[in-house]
Amino acid sequence: MRAVWLKEFGGPEVLAEGEAPTPVPGPGQVLVEVAYAGITFVETQFRATGRGPFSAGLPMIPGNGVAGVVTAAGPGVDRALLGRRVVTSTGGSGGYAEYAAVPADGLYEVPAELAPDEALALLADGRTAVLQIGAAAPRPGERVLVEAAAGGVGTLLVQLALAAGATVVAAAGGEDKLRLARGLGAHETVDYRRPGWSEQLEGVDVVLDGVGGEIARAAFALLRPGGRMVSFGLASGEWSSIPDAEAAARQVTLLRPQPTPVQLRQATAHALAEAAAGRLRPVIGRRLPLARAAEAHAAIGSRATIGKTLLEVRVGPAAVAGN
Repeated sequence: MRAVWLKEFGGPEVLAEGEAPTPVPGPGQVLVEVAYAGITFVETQFRATGRGPFSAGLPMIPGNGVAGVVTAAGPGVDRALLGRRVVTSTGGSGGYAEYAAVPADGLYEVPAELAPDEALALLADGRTAVLQIGAAAPRPGERVLVEAAAGGVGTLLVQLALAAGATVVAAAGGEDKLRLARGLGAHETVDYRRPGWSEQLEGVDVVLDGVGGEIARAAFALLRPGGRMVSFGLASGEWSSIPDAEAAARQVTLLRPQPTPVQLRQATAHALAEAAAGRLRPVIGRRLPLARAAEAHAAIGSRATIGKTLLEVRVGPAAVAGN
């Protein structure tokens, strides 16, 4: 099968297409013919430095999320899964390939109302957004600042905060990204690449921080007494590192959810159900062929993307058609 290999850590150019043995599903596993592979910012960091939540050694096939069709079942797996359209995590590796062997109990069936690429765009980003909104619990009328509001998670947070009745302030870099946020319904937008950006804003009640670093610290300064700040990402390369004592002195609560596996699964299922019902729309900015994985990583690293970036692997009628 075709796959993208990571044989050394470094720039995007270290990703190279090649051949790999087609995996055979073991006990409790299924084989998924991959239509789309997702890319996360964490994967780009791991490729560059070798640091991250993944433990696979080199050489490896990267990729932690796929959408496709179940084509084989290992021992002990219900054969009724064959032919189902699914999305699933791979456990940290194996996604940038034509086939992936994954645990059967980790599958999510793609709702008939969704295309597989839409479902995949909600796999990691959807559960992240649902969990952050749940932790922050914005109330009607509160002002919610969403950082990186044009990204895969940010676009979903804008929509979920609006659904909660909040006034949404979208922060992003560049007019194209701010235009996207306004199109999603954000009440205010601000370009956080400009010096003094936070001085343009009134106080806020909630900060949804996926950036960290100086941007997060500037956002923290905007929080009113009783405010909440949820930190879930470090697109800047560092966490916000706000001292607990400083937050307490300002009567601000710092949140960093630690979801259980059950909560992760519930959040993913909720995001898929909301999208199937038409209440949540994933934004897919780019779909690139598998062979252009390096280009996709480079675009994400340069902040040139909006929404979710996906790799097209084997996009055929079986993958696209509803059940």
